[in-house]
Amino acid sequence: MSLAKLLNFHHILMLSLFTGAANGYYCYQWLQCIYSSPDLSDMVFIEGYYFNKYLFIQFNSTVGKFVGFTEFGVANAEKWNKDLSLLQQTRAQVDAFCKPNAVIAKSAIYDKTVQPKVKLSSVMPDDSRHPALVMCSAYDFYPQPIKVFWLKDGRVVTSDVTSTEELPNGDWLYQIHSVLEYTPKSGEKISCVVEHASFEKPMIYDWDPPAPQFEWDIQLLFTIESVGLLLGIIVAAAGFIYYEIKSTEKSIVPQ
Repeated sequence: MSLAKLLNFHHILMLSLFTGAANGYYCYQWLQCIYSSPDLSDMVFIEGYYFNKYLFIQFNSTVGKFVGFTEFGVANAEKWNKDLSLLQQTRAQVDAFCKPNAVIAKSAIYDKTVQPKVKLSSVMPDDSRHPALVMCSAYDFYPQPIKVFWLKDGRVVTSDVTSTEELPNGDWLYQIHSVLEYTPKSGEKISCVVEHASFEKPMIYDWDPPAPQFEWDIQLLFTIESVGLLLGIIVAAAGFIYYEIKSTEKSIVPQ
């Protein structure tokens, strides 16, 4: 069974006594709609009256009448229960108040989804004795439940994985991070899989690791050597052409 959903509505009246202190007296009404079934069949309406956080009268739709918890509350509960029009109106709040608001809340909040923005990044080791770390981060998603796991060559990774919980951003959105330790192997395919309510199917993000530093050095050296060789060929060709031109000029000069 899913966790119970709760709609709260407060009506607060504060009576302040200016006696040199900042304290006040609070009398307020608290309306609650509690349910856990998707079809709202177990909806319960609770109307409570409080004075300084102390409950003195409550109506619960499962009881069907007002109940008092203090002398003042009992007197008023008996009076309200004798008012059949008020009692009938309060009993009807499950259908007239709770269920319509639950449908609105479900459409506006519970059914809304925001797709996560997924990013893969790495921390390469300084030497081959330490494993490499690759992190899969999912940002700005809603609702909170999400599943992030790793694949190596299509097989689920069950070890060397560290993940955070879903972290709230403070704006209804969440983020999560999962880190995989691995030793780079030629031809090995590493992927991050994200399952979320905003996706129609699990999304797979393949990891494209950066080339090791020595490979970059070899490529850079090869590029420099190629440019140098090409430059040498150009200079040699230019010298040969210049020599030919000078030789031609000398052959046509009269003796």
